Amino acid sequence: MSHKTLWDISPVIAPDAPIFPGDEPYALRWTARLSPDCPVNLSAITLSPHVGAHADAPLHYANGAPAAADVALDAYLGPCRVIHAIGCGPLIRIEHLAHAEQDLPARVLVRCNKKADTTWNPDFSAFAPETVAWLAARGVRLIGLDTPSVDPASSKTLDSHQQLLRLDLRVLENLVLDDVPEGDYELIALPLKLAGACASPVRAVLRAL
Repeated sequence: MSHKTLWDISPVIAPDAPIFPGDEPYALRWTARLSPDCPVNLSAITLSPHVGAHADAPLHYANGAPAAADVALDAYLGPCRVIHAIGCGPLIRIEHLAHAEQDLPARVLVRCNKKADTTWNPDFSAFAPETVAWLAARGVRLIGLDTPSVDPASSKTLDSHQQLLRLDLRVLENLVLDDVPEGDYELIALPLKLAGACASPVRAVLRAL
């Protein structure tokens, strides 16, 4: 175990942050600047809610499903297990996680990368749909990973997202788990109360138990 007690597992949100092609990048502009005539700096931002570490709302993959502001928070806070599946290939399969399945907590984060991508890479690891179901059958209520999506970049059916919907699981994507040892932690990754939004950025952290 590291000597650290707090792991920040969120990437920096910046204009060059890797995003799905066609998604809205992060941009910041100043609407007021500190000066003799103005007492503050004031900025405005635009971005897709899928930039950086984020929580997909069910609305992202189902019309009429809850938006970010309407999702219960309990899944995003509490005991969590980080499982290493580094080099697992295109899909995280059950055999990549089975070594750590005993007494699983309700939250599981999977580290696929030795080092998180800093540029767009469509060949990232995603969840096999049967792995999502296997985790849910063991009482898991939230899954997360250090890649852009639980489904492959080329998927048009989003089978793992549909498993999340069917099983009522929450999800965190685009985490940075580079320095996090395998083991148990407390997860804190609350989504913003964004009305009508399909996702929300989170400042995801892990705390030593």
